[in-house]
Amino acid sequence: MSDPENRLLKFGWEEWVALPELGVPALKAKVDTGARTSAIHAYDIETFGPAARPKVRFTLHPIPGRDDLVIPCSAPIVDRREVTSSNGESEHRYVIETPIAVNGESWPIEITLTNRATMNNRMLLGRQALLDHITIVATERFLQPQLSFDVYHSARMRQEAPNRSLRVAVLSRENNYSTRRLVEEGEKRGHTIEVIDTTRCYMAINALAPEVHYDGKRLPRYDAVIPRIGASITPYGTAVVRQFETIGTFCVNSSAGITASRDKLYAHQLMARARIGMPNTAFAASPKDTGNLIGLVGTAPLIVKLLESTQGKGVVLAETKKAAESVIDAFRGLKANFLVQDFVKEAAGEDIRCLVIGGKVVASMKRTGAEGDFRSNLHRGGSARSVRISKEERETAIRAARTFGLNLSGVDLLRSESGPKVLEVNSSPGFEGIEVSTGKNVVAKLYDEIENNVRPTPVRRRKSATRGA
Repeated sequence: MSDPENRLLKFGWEEWVALPELGVPALKAKVDTGARTSAIHAYDIETFGPAARPKVRFTLHPIPGRDDLVIPCSAPIVDRREVTSSNGESEHRYVIETPIAVNGESWPIEITLTNRATMNNRMLLGRQALLDHITIVATERFLQPQLSFDVYHSARMRQEAPNRSLRVAVLSRENNYSTRRLVEEGEKRGHTIEVIDTTRCYMAINALAPEVHYDGKRLPRYDAVIPRIGASITPYGTAVVRQFETIGTFCVNSSAGITASRDKLYAHQLMARARIGMPNTAFAASPKDTGNLIGLVGTAPLIVKLLESTQGKGVVLAETKKAAESVIDAFRGLKANFLVQDFVKEAAGEDIRCLVIGGKVVASMKRTGAEGDFRSNLHRGGSARSVRISKEERETAIRAARTFGLNLSGVDLLRSESGPKVLEVNSSPGFEGIEVSTGKNVVAKLYDEIENNVRPTPVRRRKSATRGA
């Protein structure tokens, strides 16, 4: 920060300024020496964070008339004051402190948050912000170098957006390792993480103001939602995620991606369409087709897998054709839906879990089944160790995650003689096994992805707009 006392600045009654720590590179401000404290037009103002160090989250429309341009901001609260406006009305406003930048100079100022939608200028500069090195020429405007609103139409806007404190919701019903790590890592980065029980959410569905409610109160606007939706509540859990999407909240995994990954039959159809390698798979509804079903997949041994299976439950290895027929008949007797797959013998009870975040494999581990168990799930006593994967395996995992549109996924691969075969794409992968076995902080990678995605988005120029407007 440069020393503002080193040079004299002349301000007109209106000047271009920047608020870099709020991610506002260009803003027109009215200079008003009659006002004590500066003010900025803010909406969706909500407090968050611990009571001892409260913060405020709000959004800005820096260009008048362009409400489609949204700059999300957050800052520590330094005060709450009663402010009387020029029309004599008083209101309690939150006060924040942030640097203002003009012509290469920068100094901290206090700003109150209020609704200035009816004002021509989104910001008012009060006398507290006008230090001794500033002189006012009330008959002039724009005596300092002019900026331009063009920055909001370019990628530079995202690049210059600062890292800020986020308010993040974790949709989870379990106090397990993964949930605790999400809270721990997020708070370490200065974010506020709130764990929300998905089943206690309920929704107000309407066109004007869709909302999510929880324990009798409307949930606030979150910067991001991390869904940890259990398989048993997939339909309701994805409905809650869909509601957050309707509001415009960034969700790490979309409701459509979660739904597709949980429907094993649909998931295999999607992967087949994308030409992703997987074990030969067959499905039928009629018991008359048992023989043909087995023939489509190949010879025994075979895998018979319930469509609703998770963590290795409902997955049976049938070592002979007769055993396969018996298992299929038993599942049909229970009116259960299932798939039949060929058994990849060369995998020898091992698979590879690739954790894919933001289109990159950030960690991978080889899982080995417990003694005598062909399933390699860690929940069933399997073990894991870090493993180097091939370029083909990496590309397969990334393509599988992309097929489902998932920003976070665990892609399970088998190593076969004909190349990697995708067993499953998990939209709520656990973090414990892969962090412990690889020693990598994968949750930090997830927050990197979240922080990148919640940066403001440039808006298109309007044809009728003039330059700098």
